[in-house]
Amino acid sequence: MGSLLGLLFHSLGGFASGSFYIPYRKIEVWSWESAWIVGGVFSWILVPFVAAYLTIPDFMQIIQQANSSTLFWTYAFGVLWGIGGLTFGLAMRYLGMSLGMSIALSLCSIFGALVPPIYREFSGMEGVTFSQIAGSTGGRLVLLGIVVCIFGIYLCGKAGMMKENELSDEQKKESIKEFNLVKGLIVATISGLLSACFNFGIEAGKLMANEAIVKGCDPLFQNNVIFIVVLWGGFTTNFIWCMYLNYTNKSFGDYLNSESPLRRNYTFAAVAGTTWFLQFFFYGMGESKLGNGASSWILHMATIILTSNFWGLYFKEWKGVSKQTLRTVMAGIVVILVSVIIVGIGNSL
Repeated sequence: MGSLLGLLFHSLGGFASGSFYIPYRKIEVWSWESAWIVGGVFSWILVPFVAAYLTIPDFMQIIQQANSSTLFWTYAFGVLWGIGGLTFGLAMRYLGMSLGMSIALSLCSIFGALVPPIYREFSGMEGVTFSQIAGSTGGRLVLLGIVVCIFGIYLCGKAGMMKENELSDEQKKESIKEFNLVKGLIVATISGLLSACFNFGIEAGKLMANEAIVKGCDPLFQNNVIFIVVLWGGFTTNFIWCMYLNYTNKSFGDYLNSESPLRRNYTFAAVAGTTWFLQFFFYGMGESKLGNGASSWILHMATIILTSNFWGLYFKEWKGVSKQTLRTVMAGIVVILVSVIIVGIGNSL
């Protein structure tokens, strides 16, 4: 039952993550950096604070009493993840939801799922190691699921490349206004490498989660205290970059620009930011059921990719492509679904 709940929670988190960028498409007049940081205030500061307040007794005291090493590494991984999150937003901007997420999350899946157990293998840190995963039947199924998922991600990325070759610049920009393959590939690669640091941040902050349980927190919500610190790091990176862009693009006036639909823009940014945080709210719940290992991370990434490709089809990002390209992206989605099933079975053994 725990595995089924874990799968459900990860699916909800993946759906939230795969959907969060949609409200940003409704924001008008504002520059990208203004919309991004307003949404970020909700996703990285306000909503995590409210979630921790509602679910963890004395969460600020837990943070204040944590040792300096725990706080430093949790925050540091958050800063690095923040760069990944920032470039993730740029990948959506230049590649669209389907291709951008598929490429970025392919690398994120690999690093986020496999680096922590490999690190534990050599550091002696408590937790499941790579050799333990590889040495059990269930663990080998999880690894097989990861390989299958990576193949599915490859198919989605291949479909994106086929689209690039088939459509004119005008056709591509009908659904993605700033489509740019070269810029998109660069930022998506950076995003995929650094976004995995969120998973490392959860590992670094485990002592705070353990303390939350000691204080009476429902284990289902134990990671909410870790998210506070990780997201402080992420906010730091994004705030500095967005303020720099506001300065260079002379877009500071966006926030009070009477020529823009201010109430509408703030509302959609708040919805986007809140939806974004829900991915990790549910991820924390799923992780409490499955453990913060390869299975949790790959399930989270897979459901994000499935959701983003669904929205990509809904918003006609594949309009005008050949039947072969459509078959390729659909095959990728099916393969990812199969990988989720394999990982789920492996985790239950």
